[in-house]
Order: sequence, then structure tokens, then C-alpha cells
Amino acid sequence: MTISTVSTKAKVVEILSSEELRRTVNRLASQIVEKTRDLSQLVLIGIHTRGVPLAQLLARQIEALEGLSVPVGALDITFYRDDLDQIGLRTPAKTEISFDLTDKIVVLVDDVIFKGRTVRAALNAVNEYGRPEVIRLAVLVDRGHREVPIHPDFVGKQLPTAKEEIVKVYLQDIDGRDAVELIAD
Repeated sequence: MTISTVSTKAKVVEILSSEELRRTVNRLASQIVEKTRDLSQLVLIGIHTRGVPLAQLLARQIEALEGLSVPVGALDITFYRDDLDQIGLRTPAKTEISFDLTDKIVVLVDDVIFKGRTVRAALNAVNEYGRPEVIRLAVLVDRGHREVPIHPDFVGKQLPTAKEEIVKVYLQDIDGRDAVELIAD
């Protein structure tokens, strides 16, 4: 369970309900299938923390659509970040990629893209597991404010935000519910 520290005067707006999140994941899975020329080479790599269950949801939906089981991996990018001094102390999660990524069509999956630094770190980390044919990026929410030139290939929801606002994704496997909220003070 995630404990959030939101002030009592913060304004919370639901951006995606459970049903809207489910439809968004279904749409993302369909877009991935449409853009992937050889589904037998497709692998999904979720970026810890919420990118992992999101990748698993996408894999289940792709299997429902195409009857094909897609390998899913989990990637921790803690030691690849260039801003460890700014994000505070973290306990790294376990990277679990039990397959070679060489010549695969890799779709990195994350919940929210903001500055782009997490994805940049993930791109560096992926290279330790082989040389993919192509790497694409799927995100549930794109909130803008990039600091590096990274753009997702598959976006569930474009959500213009102010820099000080927070986008919080809740997923059933981690949080006990599915939703996306925008939190502003």
C-alpha cells in the first residue's frame, strides 16, 4: 500500500477512473500490436515501480487480442540515474529480464513521463541485456515538461500539467485500486 503525503488543502482531480484506465490500457495494447510487424519478437519491459504491473496488463491484453504470450521483464534504473542526489535515498528493486534482448522489439513501459530522465536511464540499462532491433516507449500519462529529447511512441493520456502538480497512478496490483489523479496544492 502506498502512503501519500498530500496536504489537507490539496485539490485532487480524478483523471482516469478504473474503467477509463482499463480502456486506455486496451487502446495502448492495440496500438502496440498495430505498430509491431513481428509480434513473435515483441517483449515488454516495465520500469519499476508502476511500469511493471502496467507492462503485465498490456501483455495480458495483447494475449487476449492476438493469442500470443508476450514476455515481460522488470527493470530497475536506480543506478543509471543522473539525479540520484536530487531524488533522495531509494532501495533498488530487482531487475528481472530472463531473456536476451538482442534483435527484439522492446517496448519500455512506464506509468508517467515527465522530465524524461527515468526513460533516459532505462535506455542505458537496457543495453546490458542485449542489443534490441528497436526500442519503443509506452506510457500511461504524458504530462510534458521534458528536460531531455525523449518522446513516447504510445501514450494513453496527454495531460498538460504545471510543474508543481503531481500525477499519481494507482494500480490494483500495488495500490488496491485503478485510477489516475492530478494533485495540486
